[in-house]
Amino acid sequence: MHNVRFQALRRELQREKAEALLVTHLPDVRWLCGFTGSNAALAVTATKAVLFTDGRYTTQAKQETHGARVVIAKKSALKEACAWLEASAKRAGYDPEHTTIAALAMMRSAVSGKVRRSFFVALERPLVAELRTVKDAGELRLMERAAALGDQVFDAVLPHIESGMEETEIAAALEFFARSLGAEGMSFETIVASGKRSALPHGRATATRVGRNGFITLDFGVILNGYCSDMTRTVCVGKLSAQERAAYEAVLEAQEAGVAAVKPGATCAEVDEAARAVLRKAGLARYFTHSTGHGVGLEIHEAPRLAAGQTLELKPGMVVTVEPGVYLAGKFGIRIEDMVAVTQRGNKVLTKTPKALIEL
Repeated sequence: MHNVRFQALRRELQREKAEALLVTHLPDVRWLCGFTGSNAALAVTATKAVLFTDGRYTTQAKQETHGARVVIAKKSALKEACAWLEASAKRAGYDPEHTTIAALAMMRSAVSGKVRRSFFVALERPLVAELRTVKDAGELRLMERAAALGDQVFDAVLPHIESGMEETEIAAALEFFARSLGAEGMSFETIVASGKRSALPHGRATATRVGRNGFITLDFGVILNGYCSDMTRTVCVGKLSAQERAAYEAVLEAQEAGVAAVKPGATCAEVDEAARAVLRKAGLARYFTHSTGHGVGLEIHEAPRLAAGQTLELKPGMVVTVEPGVYLAGKFGIRIEDMVAVTQRGNKVLTKTPKALIEL
């Protein structure tokens, strides 16, 4: 598996006419060689790969790393990786999206003065991140399991939600069940937004108490085997107004239209437009203030992005979220989100929790 990934990366390096690459973004390192530690610099050339880390990971690095030789750095893993690259290549690429100015200065300080200004070259596109967008069969199985665990967590927490509870109590219950059912952690800070706060697209849980009537948006994800899940369901307590019910049905229809548009060859913009068009017809498009979705994998937000103007075509193996919403400030908000895998002929929805309105 890891040898196949290194081969794919080397093909991309050849295409870019790059001799070597320094990989420091930890999800990229993990994807390429399997190492999960918090300090790593992976140096890759046309024929070799060496992982540099520190003494805390002596045993772990040897157990986890595949397709690369392991070197335990005496001082700085990053600097030792740079020195090795200088001895192995005339130039090395790096990903500017994940390299700070301070890191670049350190990288340059690790090579000799005569090549300091010219040795490291910023990649024009993030090669590893692009390779990671298309998941292999093993990754897809892991992502299905992560999504299934998210469904289980949602089912477990539902009976505990009632008016009068603080949003933070609901978030704590979600996170308790996630850990109890085997999650390694949460993919991101859990969003629980009730009543008027449901109109905040990123309404992180607060001490606000759930009212007697209205929506509660639950947006959360779990990490399982390193892979993230992401789902949103908007449930309600008490009674809803006719406007709230109509808005929920419109968001549900938009979400299902977005899911139906996910297929090989469809552009990211076309999926976004499929969802947005439904809300436009319902007179709610101006309340849909974010993009329709994003890629998911080892990170909660990855390429591609389902948004207007995004011309990238979907390919089998990509996993995206489809999550339209409407947010009426001071009133209410609704979002429904599934994880969807692109298949050879269409798509497979990984999130299995029903989407019809749940009334508690």
